[in-house]
Amino acid sequence: MTLDPTAFSNLTLIGTAFSAAFLAALWLSLIFWTARDIRNRTRDRLLRILSVVVVAVLNLPGVVVYLILRPMKTLDEEYQKSLEEEALLQSLEDMPQCPGCGRSIKEDWIICPNCHTRLKKHCHQCGKPLELSWNICPYCTAVVPGSERQEES
Repeated sequence: MTLDPTAFSNLTLIGTAFSAAFLAALWLSLIFWTARDIRNRTRDRLLRILSVVVVAVLNLPGVVVYLILRPMKTLDEEYQKSLEEEALLQSLEDMPQCPGCGRSIKEDWIICPNCHTRLKKHCHQCGKPLELSWNICPYCTAVVPGSERQEES
C-alpha cells in the first residue's frame, strides 16, 4: 500500500482547513459568549468593550482573564438581592415597637414583656384590647371609664 504524496498533501490541507475553521468558530463563539455574559453583569460600556477586546485579542487566555475579573453577580441577581433586603427592611419597619424600650412587640400585647410599659388597656365591657388613647371601644361601643367623653356626659 503506497501513499501518493498528492493525496497525503490533500489530506493534510483538508485537516488543516478543518482545524482552522474549528479554531475560528471557537474564537468567534468565545467573543459572542463574553459579550452576552458581560452584558448581563454590568451596564458600564467601557467594561463591556474592554472585556470583548481582551477575549478577541488573547483568545483562551483572554477568557481566563475575563473569568477572573468579571463581576461575580449578574444584574438580575443584584436586583433580586436588593429586593430581598428591601422586603426585610420593610418587614422590620412594619413591626410595632415599644414606646418604652424600642424593642419589637406584637400587635395584641397589653404590656411590654421587656420593660413592663403598658401598651394597651382592656375594654371593661367586652374585654378586647384597646389603644391607650381610645375613649370608646370600637368593638362594643362602650365608653371607656375615666375618659373625657364619659366626663362630658
